[in-house]
Amino acid sequence: MRRREFITLFGGAAAALLIVSLVANAEDFPNRPIIWVVPFLVGGPADTLARIVTEPVSRLLGQPIVIENVSGAAGSIGVGRVARASPDGYTLIQGIWSTHVLNGAVYRLSYDVFNDFAPIAHLTDISNIVVARKSMPADDLQGLIAWLQANPDKALAGTAGAGSPQHVFGLLFQKDTGTHFGFVHYRGGAPAMQDLVAERIDLIIADAITAIAQIRRRHRQSLRRNLQNTDARRA
Repeated sequence: MRRREFITLFGGAAAALLIVSLVANAEDFPNRPIIWVVPFLVGGPADTLARIVTEPVSRLLGQPIVIENVSGAAGSIGVGRVARASPDGYTLIQGIWSTHVLNGAVYRLSYDVFNDFAPIAHLTDISNIVVARKSMPADDLQGLIAWLQANPDKALAGTAGAGSPQHVFGLLFQKDTGTHFGFVHYRGGAPAMQDLVAERIDLIIADAITAIAQIRRRHRQSLRRNLQNTDARRA
């Protein structure tokens, strides 16, 4: 408990077990609410999974866990908030590889990602997928690559900020496919995905949780509209 705690991104009910080792030598911990900082916007994958993780942890500890969304600069603002907090175990950061690895190579940070945090547990891994707007003239990945190659600089890809995973994966995608497109940097993955659904941007390399959730939501909305139109015609 002498160092600031670091929670790597994602998990489920089993995440409650990580607190057991954390407090093994601190019998009176916790005796007040715990702050759980999510360095991204409300509604994104980090925020969603934080709310899944903190519920069983809160029950186990018998104390409320308050989620604070502190977004900006690809998560570095929220991480800096925790780095400046008292190292007493009551302020946790939920990080991902970009916040605790990539940002150190991209930004001049006010904290040390190696020495200012102590890892507690690796909870889960999440895959990333390429998602394009519905009206994109391509039916599969090969078709998307062919369209991007034939239309350089005509597409826009959304990211959760400069240096975010979406940005880095987009650059890698360009390198591997010989394509070139612009980037629109948002303050989080959720607003980027919302603009993709609204077809204000063309594609995003998103985590599977956010992408699939949005696809299912769009599909349900489409079904409801079709049912409403059918009912209206029958009427």
